[in-house]
Amino acid sequence: MLLTRRGALSALSAATLTALTACGRDAGAADPNASSDLVGEIRGAGATSQSDAQDAWMNTFMGANLRVTVDYAGGGSGAGRTKLVEGAIDFAGTDTPMTADEISRIGGAVELPLYISPIAVAYNLPGFTGESHVNMTGEVLAKVLSGAITRWNDPALAALNPGAALPDLRIIVVGRSDDSGTTKALTTYLATVAPKAWPHEPEETWPLRGGQSGDGTAGMIQTVSAATGTIGYADASKVPATLGTVAVGSNGAYVPVSAKAAATALDAATLGAEADETRLLYQPSHDAEGAYPIVLVSYLAALLRYDDAQIAAVVKAYLRFAASTRGQDASTKATGCAPITRQMREKINAAIDKIAA
Repeated sequence: MLLTRRGALSALSAATLTALTACGRDAGAADPNASSDLVGEIRGAGATSQSDAQDAWMNTFMGANLRVTVDYAGGGSGAGRTKLVEGAIDFAGTDTPMTADEISRIGGAVELPLYISPIAVAYNLPGFTGESHVNMTGEVLAKVLSGAITRWNDPALAALNPGAALPDLRIIVVGRSDDSGTTKALTTYLATVAPKAWPHEPEETWPLRGGQSGDGTAGMIQTVSAATGTIGYADASKVPATLGTVAVGSNGAYVPVSAKAAATALDAATLGAEADETRLLYQPSHDAEGAYPIVLVSYLAALLRYDDAQIAAVVKAYLRFAASTRGQDASTKATGCAPITRQMREKINAAIDKIAA
């Protein structure tokens, strides 16, 4: 049974869960008019990209459901999926869709795109911070990140940034040292729009060696911030104003990173080849007008069938809240992510309806 396996296999200690519960339930967020028959405790873990959004969802959801506890620990997408497969948790956050083997082991999965965030290409250049953007096409960005363009005043960059005083400074590329859905989203974009300049497969592992690296989002930001000339990538909400960000585009139309521009890419998104009615695997548009093309689609994954009806009911309610207008407003306010579209919400709710006990 799931409850027995979860208790035996969970890597989350009782002390950790107590701390997480204290963080998750903000007493100030409780709704004084809350009246809910929902009762139970569910546990989640996985993608750290979602952590701030999860905090916002948990606070508001538990404020309206006072007899419910929801916990979410980070640890990374892979760890979250593993714990879900092992029965240690009830839902997982993942920046990468589940594998066929993982889905087979749990008898079917629901994967919902509930956290959509633009990925900023951030750099540390004197005089280029905050709202000052360096323009790059997908091909030029691929050449910069692959090491084919090595200096900030390279003619290819100067041509895209007329009048900008780009310094004669070496470009230092920073990659993620850990496996990351952020890396896969960026490399998917590069492989799609500039396959000759970026001859690498989309993958979670940064494919180049020999440059600087950062462990996780925090490590990436720290490494880029530590020296001038560096360039890396991270969830846009985590990039400080001390760093500049690339405006990405083509044909003279360069789009700075923003939630609004990411939402435009989401409006033109299509379901991927592996998607079905419960696995809503979206591919944002790379070329829609006004869209910022490098977007992370992060999923909440759950079982199709639970052994415990109470857990199934709470999971369904929590997922439905995260997909609701109120839930998306809460995560957008907390993180600057792009809200899902109405069409996505309808498909997500239909998928949630298929969760059973």
